[in-house]
Amino acid sequence: MRKYSMLACFLSVAFLALPTNAQTTSPFRFAGVDVPAPLPVQNVQDVYWGKTVDDPYRFLEQVKDPSVVNWMRGQADATDAILKRLPGRQTVFNSLKEKDLVAGAVVSSIQRTAGNRWFYLKRLQGQSQAKLVWRDSVNGEEKLLVDPEVLTKEKGKPYAIQSFHPSPDGKLIAYGMHASGSEIGSMFVIDVATGKLVVPPIDRVRFAGASWRENSSGLFFSRLRPGFESMKSTERFADTGRYYLDLKQPNPDHLIFNASMYPQLRLPSFATGAIAELPGSDMAAMVVYFGVDRRLAMYVAKLEDVLVQKAQWREVFNQSTDVREVDVGHGFVYLRSAFNAPRFKILKLKVPELDLSAAETLLPESEGVLRAMSVTQGALYVTRREGVNTSLLRIPTSSSSSPAVQKLNLPLDGNVTLVGSPDHSELVVAISSWTQALRRYVYSADSAQFVRLNLAPPVEPVQKVEIVAREVMVPSHDGVKVPVSIIMRSDVVLNGQNPTILYGYGAYGTTEEPGRSSGVITWVERGGIYAFAHVRGGGALGSQWHEAGHKTTKYNTWKDGIAAAEWLIANGYTRATKLGIYGGSAGGIFVGRAITERPDLFAVAVPSVPVLDMVRSEQRANGVANIPEYGTVKVEAEFHALLRNSSYHSVKNSVRYPATMLMHGVNDSRVDVWQSLKFASRLADAQKGAQPVLLRLDYEAGHGSGSSSDQGMQRTADLQAFMLWQMGEAEFQPGVK
Repeated sequence: MRKYSMLACFLSVAFLALPTNAQTTSPFRFAGVDVPAPLPVQNVQDVYWGKTVDDPYRFLEQVKDPSVVNWMRGQADATDAILKRLPGRQTVFNSLKEKDLVAGAVVSSIQRTAGNRWFYLKRLQGQSQAKLVWRDSVNGEEKLLVDPEVLTKEKGKPYAIQSFHPSPDGKLIAYGMHASGSEIGSMFVIDVATGKLVVPPIDRVRFAGASWRENSSGLFFSRLRPGFESMKSTERFADTGRYYLDLKQPNPDHLIFNASMYPQLRLPSFATGAIAELPGSDMAAMVVYFGVDRRLAMYVAKLEDVLVQKAQWREVFNQSTDVREVDVGHGFVYLRSAFNAPRFKILKLKVPELDLSAAETLLPESEGVLRAMSVTQGALYVTRREGVNTSLLRIPTSSSSSPAVQKLNLPLDGNVTLVGSPDHSELVVAISSWTQALRRYVYSADSAQFVRLNLAPPVEPVQKVEIVAREVMVPSHDGVKVPVSIIMRSDVVLNGQNPTILYGYGAYGTTEEPGRSSGVITWVERGGIYAFAHVRGGGALGSQWHEAGHKTTKYNTWKDGIAAAEWLIANGYTRATKLGIYGGSAGGIFVGRAITERPDLFAVAVPSVPVLDMVRSEQRANGVANIPEYGTVKVEAEFHALLRNSSYHSVKNSVRYPATMLMHGVNDSRVDVWQSLKFASRLADAQKGAQPVLLRLDYEAGHGSGSSSDQGMQRTADLQAFMLWQMGEAEFQPGVK
């Protein structure tokens, strides 16, 4: 019976061409610029579980077809011309540039080796890309190691460092270099002292996740299959391998694991295994990631067997234990688990036994949400979300008895992130808030003091006006209260006249944590309001909050967004003609379904690198890995959920939707650009020019990572200028000076 139903899912596929008089071919004109009309419809009808689904722009998935290529260029050029005609756009960009020039150096991705070498990315004010630098000890002289702008000038396209992984002794480092925003690039291994290559560059790298041997003699890293470029999109990232590079006998093709190599583990093709040496043992540990599913699995085997593809993997835990994070140190493996604990608990397993049934509960579930943990030499540190702020907990690991949990007194309130290492007793702590720029400290357990970490001269941002953040709980369609953070000037009058951006995401259990953004501050300084809706599907209130906006409950994500919009209007923050909605990637569901369900609530919408065609989502390159979050058309209930959540399929003819600008990097490998092309075409055709539908396409960008600071500022300026134009702000109207 089940087999019959599965066949019925794909039984009928028909290609239909609509009559030529049903398709508009003349360009639509906005701001004095002609925007090409959608290409003629070539409708495809699929039948899933007895339901016929139209797909009029399926052909746009062929993004290399010459007609599609030319149409995309026409769209991009028209959008660029329109944005340049908005007189206030340059003012926004200048404000962003001014903030960047006085903000000082931006430091990120700090790593500290056992030998006390510090490595981090640093972008000086006015520079386009971050450079990889290092120093011996925190007070040592800073030295430049890798400058991607050298390659940018040489090759004529933007390059960026995606990630880096120093060896334990700090003498070698592996890093990924990627061009034009692509997440697929090459890994380089160099000598830190000389900067010279140790082995030739290794290609086919997408998220290397490199892990070094304790003696720095080799490293494990992830790599795509040979020939992945020519495979069909749904198979491109399948069977991603874990490789081992022995520096004594370098062979970058030494594959030691992929999902199909060990069929007895019954792993899906999109599963990846992060193999690393297990300290204090002769074993290798493998943490398995299942696409976007946050639930992990872990196996161990003899390291010598793993290296020759003969591992006898022993399961430590599987996905049923709902483990979301693993850390290792002091002869123990620490787990952050949501099993029977939606706000999470911390467990401890002894190496080498690694017996889950004998796990010690170090920190049980409590009222706050346990966010992350980090091992240091003498303690385990855990962050816990308590409302909008984060507390920091310290659990000593030297005691054999049940250790007392200490809540530390932080130097200021805000969102806390950690960088710890089992090789050092100190902890690097970063604290930020909606209105306060990020500050870093080194916490010493010996002195119980937080000392400011200044890897660059400290610069406090210039605050032109007083800005405040409010935290409110908004009742949604079913009565569930949704947290919303509102950032605005302290002197804003709640008269319903304020230009407002409503931002939301709501997927994978991810939370938009407080952090000061130049883009947000720029918007707010000129009198606008910025609201972050922490909708279901995210993780603001724990794992249950994620599950309440996941697969067949995903509709709560965009319904929560609609509720937030209604609340902002009802409480005088804004009105529909002054309200814009914005979200990126999975946030495309939040934006797209909110405007197709309630177009009357919004003046303008900006989906960025968005997922909008949910029925075809698993056909994109990264789509299969997203089935754990969205569902699959192969399961009847999940198909109906996908259709319900699909913005593309929710567009109706002759409805006036908000003005919409879709922003997408053409080199995006997570969300293929055709997701934006199809939705833009359907939306434009449905309205026949009643409202602008623009495609802002960046041919030197991908999903977002790797973009230069200038690209980011240009993108933000375009977003805000487009919104203010459509909200009727005088200085953003074409022809108005």
